[in-house]
Amino acid sequence: MHLRYIIVFCAILTFLPTIAGNDTPESQDSTFHELESVTITARPKGVLKPIGRADNTHIITTSELRRAACCNLGESFTTNPSVDVSYNDAATGARQIKLLGLSGAYVQMLTENYPNFRGAASPYGLGYVPGTWMQSIQVSKGASSVKNGYESMSGQINIEFKKPQAEEEIAANAYIDHTGRMEANANANMHINQRLSTGLLLHYENTLASHDNNNDGFMDMPSVRQYSGMNRWAWMGDNYVFQAGIKFLDEKRTSGQSPHHTPTDGHQRYTIGIDTRRWEAFTKNAYIFDKEHDGNVALILSGSYHDMDSHYGLKLYDVTQGNLYASLMFERKFNRMHSLSTGLSFNYDHYDQSMRLTHSPTEQPHSAKEIEGVGGAYLQYTLNLDTKLLLMLGLRYDHSSVSGSMVTPRMHIKWNPTSLLSLHASAGRGFRNTHVMAEYNYLLASSRSIIIAPDLHRECAWNFGIGTNLAIPVSGRTLDFSAEYYYTDFSNQLVVDLDSDPHSAIFKNSPGKSYSHTLQIEASYPILSDLNLTAAYRYTDVKVDFGHGLTSKPLTGRSKTLISASYGPNMGIWQFDVTLAVNGGARMPSPYISADGQQSWPGRYHTFCQLSAQITRNFRRWAVYIGGENLTNYRQRTPIIGASDPWGDSFDATMIYAPVHGAIIYAGFRFTLKKY
Repeated sequence: MHLRYIIVFCAILTFLPTIAGNDTPESQDSTFHELESVTITARPKGVLKPIGRADNTHIITTSELRRAACCNLGESFTTNPSVDVSYNDAATGARQIKLLGLSGAYVQMLTENYPNFRGAASPYGLGYVPGTWMQSIQVSKGASSVKNGYESMSGQINIEFKKPQAEEEIAANAYIDHTGRMEANANANMHINQRLSTGLLLHYENTLASHDNNNDGFMDMPSVRQYSGMNRWAWMGDNYVFQAGIKFLDEKRTSGQSPHHTPTDGHQRYTIGIDTRRWEAFTKNAYIFDKEHDGNVALILSGSYHDMDSHYGLKLYDVTQGNLYASLMFERKFNRMHSLSTGLSFNYDHYDQSMRLTHSPTEQPHSAKEIEGVGGAYLQYTLNLDTKLLLMLGLRYDHSSVSGSMVTPRMHIKWNPTSLLSLHASAGRGFRNTHVMAEYNYLLASSRSIIIAPDLHRECAWNFGIGTNLAIPVSGRTLDFSAEYYYTDFSNQLVVDLDSDPHSAIFKNSPGKSYSHTLQIEASYPILSDLNLTAAYRYTDVKVDFGHGLTSKPLTGRSKTLISASYGPNMGIWQFDVTLAVNGGARMPSPYISADGQQSWPGRYHTFCQLSAQITRNFRRWAVYIGGENLTNYRQRTPIIGASDPWGDSFDATMIYAPVHGAIIYAGFRFTLKKY
């Protein structure tokens, strides 16, 4: 039935040029005919790998993001083999990034190159960035630059938003899928004069219906209603550059037993509600005192206020987090070979929490406060020998009011002996201070008791990586091949022990060794001038010691294979994208034996496949698209343990490894009006 819808929609797209007044790239007004002499020799790449950077950074561009229904940051890595995005549980919709086999807690999240979405914002932060707001995503693997702090262990992800000083335009986007989820976005920027510009970005999201396709009594996906907006300004002077912005978000997330479900055991309906209000503001100032040598002094200030009220049945968790961040930087190139960056930073976090971790209505919530201030300084030197050899050495020192001193050395080296070959290596150290309930409150969507060890220490890990990139001429075209290996070694790690007691979640420091090995190979080749094929394979070995010796980390797949094809005939008038992901199996947390003598859940899950596809029809100012996610219709058979009795001691919605929903069919449009 879904296939029939797709065929009908494609037929409609074919005749849309006539309906839209022949507004196609072949039939344009005089403004377009002025460009007819331009010859397009290659399609823009969706993922860029800058050869002039010492670190291993990939830049995901707008063209890559449009290959799928990129509604938010969490849905932006469908075609990316390096980054995985998975659900933390089957009830709340909380998502996490995995990079180098490690959870998003070890990936430093940045927006516009300053830290963001930390602490209380981390469980749902991937849904706080609309896809249409993003200009690009920069993914740095392994040890990253010391400029942005000490927290990066497995890598760094930086989101660049659309800039007000860019070419003036008005843009709109709308999306709807067959489950009742809808989104609408509007962006606009305006140049007030030659130096001053402003931009406005708006987002609305709502879920119009609830579904329970597996008939377990629980909603397959949470109902989310979200409003968000951002206003930003830019002043581009000759020697002084200023940017500032303010962002707000209001989100209501509802889940639990379906509204159509009537409990028969005498209990009230089990519901989950998460209400979030978030404000952010930032300002970036730079004074350029030596343009010839990129000499500048910059000051970044940012602040956020995150207020979340949540309930899981009768369990409660409310948190307000205030954050202030400041960074003062000095940068200068002494000549073509040598450059230096140095600076000071300060980060302040204040958590005010109120929680009740049981379903007892007579138990009074208890309060907890966490306050931390971290001041630091860094020095980073870069050697550039005509882009043939790049060396970046960084060292920073930070002092935390909670955990004391931290020394963070990092090194990157890249050798480009020819234009066809590049070799790179990196090494570095990272630290992380934990805020258990703020970051793991989604575990309340279970009957597990939350046990937090009283003597938790900050996490510390070393990361080492090597890799190569090859550009191999084949039949007049270039085969891009890359291979890389990363090893992360924890000297101290916070672990969530779900094995020792299947009815508890125990937070403690690992008493032994923990590590991660990741090997990835990737190849991309343009079979035709407008048809590109990408294939990648990744092997991951993550071991943790929960106190009983090294064991594989649960719910962490050992392998992933990704095959992606992109076809854009007729100079991109049509765009066809297909991605197949084969996700390897892994160990589940230790199950228990239920009253009927059966295991509560299988000890392992097996390999499963997910297919996504999208068809886009591009016009001069419009683009209309239709697509599907999880077209293999693979669903976890029992995503919620004990769903028939959520108030009992066997309920657990956190044993999730695969989609809860089946295939999703969606459609949408994009409109862009530029000022010529």
